[in-house]
Amino acid sequence: MARLSHIFTSESVTEGHPDKICDQISDGILDALLIEDYKHYGADPFDFNAEVPDGVKNLRCACETFTTTGTVIVGGEVRCKGYVDIQSVVREVVNSIGYNRAKFGFDAVTCGVINMIHEQSADIAMGVDDSDFACAEGDAYDKIGAGDQGSVFGYACNETKTFMPMTTYLAHAMSQKLTEVRKSGELDFLRPDGKTQVSVKYVNGKPVAVDTVVLSTQHSDLIHIDDVRREVLAHVIKPVLNDAGFELPVPEKIFINPTGRFVVGGPMGDTGLTGRKLIVDTYGGVARHGGGAFSGKDCTKVDRSGSYCARWAAKNVVAAGLADVCEIEVSYAIGVCRPVAVYVDCHGTAKVDEELIEKAVTEVFDFRPAAMIDNLNLWRPIFRKTSNYGHFGRELPEFEWEKVNKIEELKAACNVR
Repeated sequence: MARLSHIFTSESVTEGHPDKICDQISDGILDALLIEDYKHYGADPFDFNAEVPDGVKNLRCACETFTTTGTVIVGGEVRCKGYVDIQSVVREVVNSIGYNRAKFGFDAVTCGVINMIHEQSADIAMGVDDSDFACAEGDAYDKIGAGDQGSVFGYACNETKTFMPMTTYLAHAMSQKLTEVRKSGELDFLRPDGKTQVSVKYVNGKPVAVDTVVLSTQHSDLIHIDDVRREVLAHVIKPVLNDAGFELPVPEKIFINPTGRFVVGGPMGDTGLTGRKLIVDTYGGVARHGGGAFSGKDCTKVDRSGSYCARWAAKNVVAAGLADVCEIEVSYAIGVCRPVAVYVDCHGTAKVDEELIEKAVTEVFDFRPAAMIDNLNLWRPIFRKTSNYGHFGRELPEFEWEKVNKIEELKAACNVR
């Protein structure tokens, strides 16, 4: 029997969280590689309407970053034509986050940077470069295989204007607000590291109240904790809840820096690693996850491109009114261009037959890697922007997977007017 009410919780982290520093560095390196390869072939990487040079499509990147006190280590596999100064990329990313003074315990000038990047494995490359599973009658998209096996998930719901779960939406909004008031100087005692957590009460599957907010933020050692709590409540939590447009009251349970002190933060307080915030990056635990990280991976990796395409499809299903909730799983075999399976689960909210929705999704959306890359314009240096505040639910012009542009095709495929 379905529960009438429950409380669900999601979290977010700020740019200065150690794991997020690593995500940004990995994606910063990927973007830098793309930019340099475009330049190598005499093309503009920021002309999103221009043809992508064939040479750029040969770029491969799987970049991982690790950070701890005073040190950043970068490793992984890369294939490219252009040259990138990895040290400069790392220091620019760290500086932009706000770790720019030695007294913060970690800064862009004095941190050590160790570069251990090497060439991509030929065994992995051959599965992507020219698939042995091309269809004789197929098109060019059949020539490119998936870079690995595995499953990816996309999700959407109609709880918020961004088709994201309310818990995730609010947690990210608070993290963004923390960064905004820190960088603007409005709350100049804040430091880059921080985490937010929002618990929402649901009745009959619909959000009705924010039950609890937990927020922890790094701060100067010169400010009293009572002042931190008062200012963060007034300038971060209340504005986000007031501006969210949900008409939900400020909850009674609010915990701001519950341990009472958070001066030592960032890599000085904890280690960081690329891909360790998978749930923050996606749907806050509301949807399932295939286990593959996104940051530092070029678009031929279906962990990334497949997840983006599955989100695009799920969002359009919900936007079309075919379901209130849509979760899509797409599964791949390495070197094989076509997915081995596509599964649609509307969690009991489908307005038409769920099998019909699944059939429509496979007709309207092409989940072959090369097709997803072209349809979502993923051969572009857009990835560092994805690495904070979620890869989904942020309607930036570069994020093609957030477009609601397949509604009519889906309706037609489902025989819905």
